[in-house]
Amino acid sequence: MEDGPTYGFDTLQIHAGSRPDPVTGARQTPIYQSTAYVFRDAEHAASLFNLQEVGYIYSRLTNPTVSVLQERVATLEGGVGAVCCSSGHAAQIMALFPLMSPGCNVIASTRLYGGTVTQFSQTIKRFGWSAKFVDFDDLNALENAIDDNTRAVFCESIANPGGYITDLKAISLISDKAGLPLIVDNTTATPYLCRPIEYGATLVVHSTTKYMTGNGTVTGGCVVDSGKFDWSANEKFPSLSEPEPAYHGLRFHETFGALAFTFHGIAVGLRDLGMTMNPQAAHYTLMGLETLSLRMQRHCENALKIAGWLEEQDSVEAVTYAGLKSSPYFDRVKKVCPKGAGGLFTVALKGGYDSCIKFVNALEIFSHVANLGDSRSLVIHTASTTHRQLTVDQQIAAGSAPNVVRISIGIEDSDDLIADLKQALASAK
Repeated sequence: MEDGPTYGFDTLQIHAGSRPDPVTGARQTPIYQSTAYVFRDAEHAASLFNLQEVGYIYSRLTNPTVSVLQERVATLEGGVGAVCCSSGHAAQIMALFPLMSPGCNVIASTRLYGGTVTQFSQTIKRFGWSAKFVDFDDLNALENAIDDNTRAVFCESIANPGGYITDLKAISLISDKAGLPLIVDNTTATPYLCRPIEYGATLVVHSTTKYMTGNGTVTGGCVVDSGKFDWSANEKFPSLSEPEPAYHGLRFHETFGALAFTFHGIAVGLRDLGMTMNPQAAHYTLMGLETLSLRMQRHCENALKIAGWLEEQDSVEAVTYAGLKSSPYFDRVKKVCPKGAGGLFTVALKGGYDSCIKFVNALEIFSHVANLGDSRSLVIHTASTTHRQLTVDQQIAAGSAPNVVRISIGIEDSDDLIADLKQALASAK
């Protein structure tokens, strides 16, 4: 759907990247459960392996079902291309892989999912990379943290778990001034609520496991390329600007232009890291995307109503939902996420850690799971689970203090959800 009229989001979430199967006429994208693909002849095979022709070789690299999902997500985000992979964590490594080398660092927001904090503060050290964590509301601190070895700036549009809204435009101005790509995790917002590329993001990453799929069935990740960054402006990104030995000296940026990052992600990233999305997962995610806008509208409506109710309860110390007028980020929502503040927030209980445990155990409709973005309402005590590996100071900075519970509001009847929360709060006193 790259030619012709400009379509609206609701149309694109169903049709982008999808065409009737040329052999059978099947309207729904088939699951191409195939490892390899037959070449027309030896010349065709050679041209594919030499990146002279685009096509299918082996499903670790490319798969027709996954390709449809890549095109659809890229279209919804306003990017030029995308690379799907096995999980959101895989997407983060895939995003950093072409940019980093031993001794380099990434500047990361303190308000991140706990698993990301662990990945950036611990795991990437094994590659010789490092991360500097900065409060992204302190723009001077962010600017001062950037040094000659910095290769990227990383944040979440709507931060997990507290629903904090990042001022993406202000952050992108700083990254642009430093000549650095801005990577934005848009999992919690989805492109329906926020399109980070419009605010200056270079790359957008997703855990497609969450709202995009929306039904808690498969894991997946995606990296969307804006196509707007000049990888050859300096010598900081040799993987994209300098000759690639594995492809006889091909320069990705010189050869593929705006699609340099996307081609590198497939031809080198997926080839060597092997973080491949399977076609079954892509199929489930494509089906989920068809109702993304409808679900996100309901998530936001329910979250606003329920967060407002929780805020009025005596046993509740604070609610972090940015859609509430009491939130310090209420005005920022209008700029960054004008359609709504999402379905994720945290609740701090006056009874502390013990009350949180009792509250979680007493809930009946809410599922106690380590996931978010499901059509079902979900709950978890993050300090003892998803953010358990962090220090107490890191937990507090990330919005996961011991007296905090993360709530992911689903699309059920809001009155039923409130009734469940009411009885659980009573049990937690």
